[in-house]
Amino acid sequence: MKKLIAPIALAVALSLTGCGGTATTPASAVDSKAAEEAPKAPELTGAWKQSNSASEKSYQQATIAGDTITVEWVTDAGDTTSAYWVGTFKAPNDASEPYKWTSKRDAAATKSALLASTDDTKEFTYEGDTISYKVSMLGTTKTVKLKKN
Repeated sequence: MKKLIAPIALAVALSLTGCGGTATTPASAVDSKAAEEAPKAPELTGAWKQSNSASEKSYQQATIAGDTITVEWVTDAGDTTSAYWVGTFKAPNDASEPYKWTSKRDAAATKSALLASTDDTKEFTYEGDTISYKVSMLGTTKTVKLKKN
């Protein structure tokens, strides 16, 4: 009887050891899955158009290219554009929102523009697929909201 119990006990011990182990996932599979799920910094380069304008024929538009943001007044349904802002742009490094940057005006690019801002800097905010900033003219301040085209 002892001869029969020893092999059975050994078989039970081996089967419990096999079932009691933890499953392991290769480190490369975990790393690639984390990289896929990690939120990426938004891509802000490109063309933007004002989404909160009172008129479809008069609004602001912006272009972000490289390290520059250019904002223009658009009138006559797009037939006329006037420079409002040309300044620095710094792209976000991560997906944190809101993303804010202070743009420094390019005075040489805006010095002869009649409708350009004369502020040395302008605060821009990106949040929820929208860039916003304040525009002041003739004692009135409005927050402009831009959506990417």
